[in-house]
Amino acid sequence: MYATPEQFAAANKASVDALFTVATAQFAAFERLSALNFNTTKAAFEDSVSQAKALLSVKDAQEFVNLTAAAAQPSLEKAIAYSRNVYEVATQTQAEVNKLAENQAAEMNKTVVSLMDKLTKNAPAGSDVAVAAVKSAMAAANSAYDSFTKVVKQATDLAEANVTAATATVVKQAGKKKAA
Repeated sequence: MYATPEQFAAANKASVDALFTVATAQFAAFERLSALNFNTTKAAFEDSVSQAKALLSVKDAQEFVNLTAAAAQPSLEKAIAYSRNVYEVATQTQAEVNKLAENQAAEMNKTVVSLMDKLTKNAPAGSDVAVAAVKSAMAAANSAYDSFTKVVKQATDLAEANVTAATATVVKQAGKKKAA
């Protein structure tokens, strides 16, 4: 009935493994974001240099206006692409952490159910009502967790669809202004 040192060691090992998994996911996300930021900064610098050189060769006001207008659309598209990439990294990292949390919750649930089964076998007569109440509470908590997970997934999908639609609208509107 009592936990053995081996059980404590196994539980601690599982906790440490989970912590390392989360840390690894966070470091991977940081690495991807760092590379994205470096590449974006480098590209922006190169674009600025070429834009400055082009501006230095301008001979009249109309050429200046045309050059400035021509640079606006690619800059907007690059900013949108950068935002999408950051969002993608964040979404992937969140999915990895959520999967780990779900696995941990499932493992904890199995442990609690196992413990409840052991308690049921060793429980004194007449305690079956209390055991049934605890099992019912566990089932309700699991059901609530599943419902919450589904709602969060739906909200995330809706937010992602809205961001995609808004981005497409901005790109479309910017393209219309450029053509006009």
